[in-house]
Amino acid sequence: MHPKHNIDMNTDHSNHHHEHCHHSHDHLDHDHGSHEQLKSRYEQAFSRFDLHLHDEIVQEEVKTLFARHQAENNTSEVLRFLLGTIELTSLKVTDNEDNILQMMERVNSFVNDNPALPHPAGICVYPRFVSIVSNSLEVEDMEVSTVCGGFPSSQTFPELKTVETALAVKDGATEIDAVLPVGFFLAEDYDTIYNEIDEIKLACGQDVPLKIILETGALQTAVNIKKAAILAIFSGADYIKTSTGKIEPGATPAAVYTMCKTIKEYYEQTGTAIGIKIAGGVRSCEDAVKYYTIVKEVLGDEWLNTRLFRIGASGLANNILSEIIGKKVQVF
Repeated sequence: MHPKHNIDMNTDHSNHHHEHCHHSHDHLDHDHGSHEQLKSRYEQAFSRFDLHLHDEIVQEEVKTLFARHQAENNTSEVLRFLLGTIELTSLKVTDNEDNILQMMERVNSFVNDNPALPHPAGICVYPRFVSIVSNSLEVEDMEVSTVCGGFPSSQTFPELKTVETALAVKDGATEIDAVLPVGFFLAEDYDTIYNEIDEIKLACGQDVPLKIILETGALQTAVNIKKAAILAIFSGADYIKTSTGKIEPGATPAAVYTMCKTIKEYYEQTGTAIGIKIAGGVRSCEDAVKYYTIVKEVLGDEWLNTRLFRIGASGLANNILSEIIGKKVQVF
């Protein structure tokens, strides 16, 4: 763990570049103090944010936002942009080298055959397949993402989480997705979470961004989602991500809205831009446009790029492509 991280929400990070580097988070001093003192430091961090949230009001705000802005974003231009935000994902118990190689062949062929279309932002697979993806991907600026840290439950030894991350980076992973230990969050054991994420971030190294999955469906309330997002960011997350896709519900508009509000507040206080990744049941073009609308209206145009805005899905890519082309296609 890094020695003596201190909270300083007024630090000027305006010259910090988020892309592919570890941003300068506002951390906590962990060197001294009892459990209660440590807990109070996390409460101090939470106090910098608006946590006076009511789920019904959040739902109404999202509904109003859609009523005002969703229709204007339902365009072919937006769909083309969204195609470029997608991380094509294969995280099945049945995955093997053959089906991952077949996916890579489809991706390489699609990009070669469709130079006028945006290509997906990346590919996300289990760690054991990272080397296959890294060695067979022919598209220069696509990311190789993998899920580490005892995905999807985060219920394994902390030492294994860091070793798995380091091995994935060694095999060619350019981005790491790891799950926040939700059980420890619900028990308010924030120090364990901080330490584990901090160590995973160290294992990523300077050049590999870390996405922390909040598993919003397990957190349930807007307050929990926001506190988990704050904790993830303070602990070293370069992106916050909604869901593993392994529990219901996955991503929801209310959860994404709450996460974007958190990112916005953090940005206003520090100048550091945290990315957002939406995953878990995002399948239709309408779903994607709704999430685009939230990101655009809450975070602004600065987040409308494939560096700060991602969607984890595969079926969605086919549906968006079908809409753009005007006929049903099953490329991915």
